[in-house]
Amino acid sequence: MVRELVSTNPAKGYAVLGKVAVSSDSEIERKIAMANKAKLAWKELGIRKRIALLKPIYEEFASKKDELAVLTTDEIGKPLSESRAEIESALFKFSWALENGEQSLADEITMKDGTALNRIVYEPFGTAAVIVPWNFPFTMFVWGVIPNLVAGNTVIFKISEECPLMGKFIEDVMNRHKLPQGVFSEVYGASDVGKKIAEAAVNLIWFTGSTKVGRLLYEIVARKFIKAVLEMGGSSPAVIFEDVDLNEVVPMLYGGRFLNCGQVCDALKRVIVHESLFNETVDKLTALVKTKVVGDPTDEKTDIGSLVAKRQVDLLNDQVADAIKKGATVVTGGKPLTTLDGAFYEPTILTNVTRNMRVWKEEVFGPVLPIVPFKTEEEAIELANDTLYGLGARIFSKDATRAQRVASRIDAGTVEINNGDRWHPCNPFGGYKQSGMGRDHGVAGFRELCQIKLIAEK
Repeated sequence: MVRELVSTNPAKGYAVLGKVAVSSDSEIERKIAMANKAKLAWKELGIRKRIALLKPIYEEFASKKDELAVLTTDEIGKPLSESRAEIESALFKFSWALENGEQSLADEITMKDGTALNRIVYEPFGTAAVIVPWNFPFTMFVWGVIPNLVAGNTVIFKISEECPLMGKFIEDVMNRHKLPQGVFSEVYGASDVGKKIAEAAVNLIWFTGSTKVGRLLYEIVARKFIKAVLEMGGSSPAVIFEDVDLNEVVPMLYGGRFLNCGQVCDALKRVIVHESLFNETVDKLTALVKTKVVGDPTDEKTDIGSLVAKRQVDLLNDQVADAIKKGATVVTGGKPLTTLDGAFYEPTILTNVTRNMRVWKEEVFGPVLPIVPFKTEEEAIELANDTLYGLGARIFSKDATRAQRVASRIDAGTVEINNGDRWHPCNPFGGYKQSGMGRDHGVAGFRELCQIKLIAEK
């Protein structure tokens, strides 16, 4: 019997959108064998010819951006305006990779004299298993697959089981173009399929997803002694000092936390605010949240859509219930939205949060925001670093010297100060601690996907 992934709409009563067959063991083995057979020729084709083959693929995706946005909203529950913005951003990163790949991976001369030349060359690992989550499905395809193909790796791609129709859309576009057989293949299924391709004869694992799954993949990588690039969970803090203008800061807190219904690895998940501004921050942010419309993500008036699945609602509800039981105050929200048919949860603000609560210790993947006060700079830094994660952080202060000092002491892969924006494709992205290892994007991201070889000639 053929197993199937059933795609449902989490914002429309879990209505069935379509089905995709789960990849069989024999299909997985065949596609991995094809990828390994193709990897030498794909490497030796050279980066310019690889990019030339990828450009028409970019152009077709760009021509279908409206379809991609609608499909994202249908499968994930993201407001259509956010889906459109996601697709535009992903296409920009796709274009950047094509335009900058050759320069990023150009040979580097390390020593040259009259008779000797030493140079670094960047060579692909071979076959890459690319495993991505559901929260930004097309973006994750672009982040994981396109740089690997540019760098010369062949790719076995697995999209999340929550959005198989997006995976099928991507596969259909890729298959319509003239990539050599085996250069790109896609497999479908849940974590068992991801485990199978990770354990198979691949040379690199590129993964974005939860820390729990990332750790399991890292154990596989360790046994096989291959390379992994892992971008995992986050619990990013926002530190707000007493000298800021809250009218400027509060909208950034809202956007940083509630985008995609809070289902963002690098969302602001803890607000740490100077005690002198604590009450005002809570009041202003609460007032802003209460103006937002939660509802049908296809409605242009909707600000916050649904979570991706009922299991996410249940997890979030358990985390909030734990906080309430241990003394947290629900300022607004705090429960599923039962007036809507789907995976909806009220945007929630919590105070009186303590460090033994799950909403502080765990990654909270939904529209829930704890706000805590601090007295001193040292305390703020200690609170910011009181997490297993280290993906991102933001600091708000008009004192540039203090902001830079605090940024240097926060354990995170990216730190934004005030209105700073790290989301440029030239910038590396990745985390400290259990938020992962390796970097995506920019020159650093390209080089993560390559072996470094030194050639010395005389």
